[in-house]
Amino acid sequence: MRQIVLDTETTGLEAELGHRIIEIGCVELVNRRPTGRTFHRYVNPERDIDAAAVGVHGMARADLAREPLFADVADEFLAFIADAELVIHNAPFDVGFLDAELARTSAPTRTVSSVARVLDTLALARQRHPGQRNNLDALCKRYSVDNSNRDLHGALLDARLLAEVYLAMTGGQAALALDDRGFAQAASSGSAARAPLRSGGPLIVIMATPDELIAHEALLALVAKASGRSAWGSADAAARLAESKTGAIG
Repeated sequence: MRQIVLDTETTGLEAELGHRIIEIGCVELVNRRPTGRTFHRYVNPERDIDAAAVGVHGMARADLAREPLFADVADEFLAFIADAELVIHNAPFDVGFLDAELARTSAPTRTVSSVARVLDTLALARQRHPGQRNNLDALCKRYSVDNSNRDLHGALLDARLLAEVYLAMTGGQAALALDDRGFAQAASSGSAARAPLRSGGPLIVIMATPDELIAHEALLALVAKASGRSAWGSADAAARLAESKTGAIG
């Protein structure tokens, strides 16, 4: 299954009042593992940014003056999310802004839901943790996701943090899914990647030696003698023990 963890930063809170997107960040997961593919663009909003919003993400209008317009990156963005499930925290907010931006483009009318499915992790977190704080910072703390370097919001940084939270919240073991390839750049963006528990190489099987087999069978015999039965015993235990001894002597 292909999933895109997505976040945006904006000039304000209300798309219906003409506020615009200034940053899009996406992280790709396939079968709950990061692929290393991301989509990250800053966007010129062509308008002023509310002071409260600047306090959240730290970007002013002048910082974005040379960035492309949303219309210039729309096709690339849609191609990246096509046929995926979008994982978004407070999805109605981001989807509302994205749909408003898409409506401004000269291309045929398109919406996010026309190209991708949407999963709202805020709704999911509220189901699992009713009555508790469920913003991204609170979830990072609850699931032991390191967000210590998150002084300001950033779309790609927050998408990476949300990916870790989502995997922990839905699978219980985010470390199994986050590998060096997928989040190799996370540390530089403020999100600590977790090392995989094991590599993807072949499983190494170490067979017991003849002496270890003899010791094992002797222990089973002691257990059977003490308890009257052994869950691991079998009718051919004596034969296996004799065979092991013979092999060891020969």
